[in-house]
Amino acid sequence: QVQLVESGGGLVQAGDSLRLSCAASGRRFSRDAMGWFRQAPGKEREFVSAITWNGFTDYADSVKGRFTISRDNTKNTLYLQMNSLKPEDTAVYYCAAALGQPPRLRIGASYMYWGQGTQASVSS
Repeated sequence: QVQLVESGGGLVQAGDSLRLSCAASGRRFSRDAMGWFRQAPGKEREFVSAITWNGFTDYADSVKGRFTISRDNTKNTLYLQMNSLKPEDTAVYYCAAALGQPPRLRIGASYMYWGQGTQASVSS
């Protein structure tokens, strides 16, 4: 059974940092794209960042320059380093894993597996 388990969320002040982790089990994702999405209260889920199996990355404009996605294939773990956090970054953050390298990594439908989410809250 494949599981993705996020951790690292919390309550911080504007300007602070958080590092989210997503530990995968039940399948090795070393050859698959992975990504982060988020959903704020009352809003639709939105793309945050994605990384291919060989390390190419993509970011939403709203987080570019502040967030860094990375992966450790030896640990089967995905990370999201979030710096210079803003109140508008407050959301539940979900990690997702695709099968292979879908062409459109910014859409949720490209991903097969999802975590349960971790809350990140940023106060002003």
